[in-house]
Amino acid sequence: MKAIKYVFFVGLAAAICAPLSAAPLISAKEAALPPAAGALATRGISRGPAVKLISPEADTPVQSPFDFRVSLDARGGQKIDPDSVKVVYMKSPFVDLTPRLKSSITASGIQFSKAEVPPGTHTIRITAKDTEGRETNSVVTIVVTK
Repeated sequence: MKAIKYVFFVGLAAAICAPLSAAPLISAKEAALPPAAGALATRGISRGPAVKLISPEADTPVQSPFDFRVSLDARGGQKIDPDSVKVVYMKSPFVDLTPRLKSSITASGIQFSKAEVPPGTHTIRITAKDTEGRETNSVVTIVVTK
């Protein structure tokens, strides 16, 4: 019995001490899809939440894996509804990235560590609503190098 406990604790310690592995955000197959058709315009003035890409810096080349961080700030004393946050890879057809990020989404933003993304330019739409139902769509571009 002592041997089993020892093996269990050694395995547990190794799992805790092991570095976090990278997690796929966009697959190579998804990156190979054609771009979404039409304009990717967003409204200019909005009372909806502020959506801001924190990491990586927009349009600045980055290597994969990287930390994907987005801040969400409600206006007018409201709060962000985390269940309203949607993240879509702008390809044809659209690729819903939300399920991959679900555990990383909170009322204050998205914190997804070690995102694996193939090289290329990737356009992502982030949608968030506050508790009043006001919505904001933000389109960000991430450039990944080899």
